[in-house]
Amino acid sequence: MEIFHIGAECYPAAKVGGLADVVGALPKYQNTAETQVRVVIPCYDNSFRKENNFECVHWSTLQLGKFNFPFSVLKESTNKLGFELYLVEIPELFDRPNIYSYEDDIERFLSFQIATLDWIIGRGTVPDVIHCHDHHTGLIPFMMTYAFKYEKLRNTSTVITIHNGLYQGQFGFDKLHYLPQFDLVHVNVLEWGNCINSLAAGIKCADAITTVSPSYLNEINYSANGLESLFRMVRHKSKGILNGIDNQVWDPEKDPMLDLNYAIATQEKGKQENKEELCTLFNLDPTKPLFSFIGRLYDEKGADLLPQASKLALSENNEAINILVLGSGNSEIENQLTELSLDYKGSFNVFIGYDEALAHKIYAGSDFLLMPSRVEPCGLNQMYSMRYGTIPIVRRTGGLKDTVVDFGDDGNGICHDQASVEDICDAIKRAIKLYGDQSSINKIRIKGMSTDHSWERVCQEYIELYNLIITKRNEN
Repeated sequence: MEIFHIGAECYPAAKVGGLADVVGALPKYQNTAETQVRVVIPCYDNSFRKENNFECVHWSTLQLGKFNFPFSVLKESTNKLGFELYLVEIPELFDRPNIYSYEDDIERFLSFQIATLDWIIGRGTVPDVIHCHDHHTGLIPFMMTYAFKYEKLRNTSTVITIHNGLYQGQFGFDKLHYLPQFDLVHVNVLEWGNCINSLAAGIKCADAITTVSPSYLNEINYSANGLESLFRMVRHKSKGILNGIDNQVWDPEKDPMLDLNYAIATQEKGKQENKEELCTLFNLDPTKPLFSFIGRLYDEKGADLLPQASKLALSENNEAINILVLGSGNSEIENQLTELSLDYKGSFNVFIGYDEALAHKIYAGSDFLLMPSRVEPCGLNQMYSMRYGTIPIVRRTGGLKDTVVDFGDDGNGICHDQASVEDICDAIKRAIKLYGDQSSINKIRIKGMSTDHSWERVCQEYIELYNLIITKRNEN
């Protein structure tokens, strides 16, 4: 079986969030003697492109409406990621360091999808499955189904995974001419909410839809930024599959990003040593419980609650706790957190930006990880934290609900129901009390570190799904 994963991100080649971790890990574990897995992403002007070797396997020109863009497909030469990685290089559109947030993102990602399909139909064989990820690749199933030039791919099965349904890639019908020619009788397939909706088109046309957790599949039926009724209509071909994590990358016993490694048997000593190193780095007191937040500083993650919740928690507990934040995003939230670091020196600190090695150190050195998310389709941070013996404090939503059970119910974390300052502070108070019981802390840490969140567990579910849709398509 030949499988193509197509997305905007893939760790370590290009990363903004959890999408990259999934596209960088799932293919590695799917790549077996029975399956050939290839990953395709845009070629960004970043360090990965500059520091690795590539060979050009295809070059041509793509047509985007009246515009023509030269493009090439570059293959990473060593297969160092555990699968074949291809970068689609479109110099006029992707020779920039960032992945998103450009005014011409619609043109950029539409050209990427067209170039990818142009290359695929030019190969000697067609894949069995094309697996699309989020709205950046949502028009691929539509073009494969209806565009005249891609008739060769009509029998290839398609899956679209929704990592975050809030973002849908909408644009106006004034750009309809960007798409390769198709019979306009099918134009309604593109439409949702009086515009072209890339994600909606992918959902309508794909053979199967997956979400990154079972709970998120239920949630998008009543909260999906306008697509609720569509998700209800396609429930028969939808499945929630909980993401895994790459245990080779996230392993406190062998993690090269840690100066002090540890295993389950040595977690108490190892956690304390990493905590002392982390606290020294950020001018915090290692004798206090350390609460951390790692992620994008946006309302979706509950980050807008962090400044007030942190200030209240520090005041109510006489600064007997440490709080450390790693992230970037909303400038107002960044400024508020920076001010707190000045007002509460020795108890609160923040690193604005993202640093992969630092994230690993924070998972290893923290006692608790805060995740007060309003929306969390799956969430990987809670799985990383448990792998490193850090107890997650989460709001019950999406994948957080599927992976974290409150310690009061003999679980592996601390849970609360509302994305509110009050619920966060109440959870912190419970954590402080728990911190005083070292025996209970160790029990919960060991339970989290022992939980199997590996991709090996998940891979077979996807392979079974692929086989199912291939069989159905062949029967038709």
